[in-house]
Amino acid sequence: MTIFTSPYPDVAATDLSITERVFEGLQNRPDAVVLTDGPTGRSLTASAFMDQVKRMAGGLAAAGFGAGHTVAIMAPNMPEYCVVFHAVAWGGGTITTLNPTYTAHEVAHQLADSRAELLITIPDFMETAKAGAGDIPVIAIGTPEYAALYGDPITAQVPVDLDAFTVVLPYSSGTTGLPKGVMLSHRNLVINVDQSIVAADFQPGEVTAAFLPFFHIYGMTVLMNIHLGGGGALVTMPRFDLPLFLQISQDYKARRMWVVPPVALALAKHPLVDDYDLSALNEVFIAAAPSGPELSNAIAARLGCTALQGYGMTELSPVSHVVPRHAPRSGAAGVTAPNTLCRIVDIQTGADLAAGEEGELWIKGPQVMQGYLNNPKATAESITEDGWLRTGDIAKIDADGYMFITDRLKELIKYKGFQVAPAELEATLVAMTGITDAAVVGLPDDEAGELPVAFVVAGDPAPDEAAIKAHVGAQLSHYKQLHHIYFVDTIPKSASGKILRRFLREGLKS
Repeated sequence: MTIFTSPYPDVAATDLSITERVFEGLQNRPDAVVLTDGPTGRSLTASAFMDQVKRMAGGLAAAGFGAGHTVAIMAPNMPEYCVVFHAVAWGGGTITTLNPTYTAHEVAHQLADSRAELLITIPDFMETAKAGAGDIPVIAIGTPEYAALYGDPITAQVPVDLDAFTVVLPYSSGTTGLPKGVMLSHRNLVINVDQSIVAADFQPGEVTAAFLPFFHIYGMTVLMNIHLGGGGALVTMPRFDLPLFLQISQDYKARRMWVVPPVALALAKHPLVDDYDLSALNEVFIAAAPSGPELSNAIAARLGCTALQGYGMTELSPVSHVVPRHAPRSGAAGVTAPNTLCRIVDIQTGADLAAGEEGELWIKGPQVMQGYLNNPKATAESITEDGWLRTGDIAKIDADGYMFITDRLKELIKYKGFQVAPAELEATLVAMTGITDAAVVGLPDDEAGELPVAFVVAGDPAPDEAAIKAHVGAQLSHYKQLHHIYFVDTIPKSASGKILRRFLREGLKS
């Protein structure tokens, strides 16, 4: 067995919950402003944040949503998001994070699957939230009902099994199928914070514009928990807005930007970038979807900084690989983080491959998820009996330990860093009157990464393209929409889903 190890020493395991770990990075700076709402300037000091977390944990418990209960949050990035997240964790509960652009249909699915008993949102999303929540109570941030959630403080972490208890349930499509609840423990989150701080060389005092959504594992761990727990601070953005992003980066003298490829492309090419002073910038870190060396090189040349990539998955809490700032390598997705092992496995034979050979990337470490909620079959297909996570990505590792993503075995489409499950789109399409069969693939795109496109077999009467797009638009959120629809007579059934998708993609290119 060829196992690739980390160049870093292991980080020590600690018996802390994720909120205790975050508080550890706050307690020695009580008067420091650690959370600022970018559009309004509202801010929280470290002591105020910790106080609000403890009081909300007490209020949730008093209302019947404390230890052992699941609370959902569907909100944009804002200081209150961090308060709600950690109040649930501090009180011994589980939090499931919903994309705030979800439709009522998508909200209903995740609330039912996660067995959430309360949904916290913002006033702008109340109509969708209530439509999806059914009988589940919905409370909007900033209302009297929300203020009433603050009660007598819980002064210490409600005891939970740090390894066995699921503290957060983000949703991911994994390597195939519909979105699934990814069960992450306190131990998963805490160790990945510490692994990432070492691998990314995170320094106390770092402040960044936080537009990467906290509902997504990238924003949750790398922004919310690392910045708060590692001695940094955040200026939150409810959505990406290039002028505001650049203004915050300039005003707060950001030393590092955490971005996704479409934002990296703007940093490389948009003329507006030249209007801002980004001289404090040392690093642009790109993750959530692959990007080529040309993009990293263009950013580095334009901004006079280092542009690096990292690799991770929701199922890895999420970080497993980071390119070291002191030894960058163009196009690489990183070297292995502390406490982490990886292998390259032949897709056909299952045999381990040596440095320089391409195969599926397998990863093992304390950040690997507990499994998929309510889905032991998908869990068994993703995690081997001896604990290796099959990533579904094709990679190679060079002689120096740098990993390069070269292709994708999994069916997942990555649109602007968001996961789009072909199976979910296909199910939505075939549920429409007049469609008898459908297949969805990702079409490569320079700006978005991949565009979801569909091959549709229509019945009689046949819906037109506008009707199909309207149907999908009513059921699924904006990033899952179809950009092209191709009407075909048949869709081949002899191939597996992965082979079929590759066949269809190749047909689009030819």
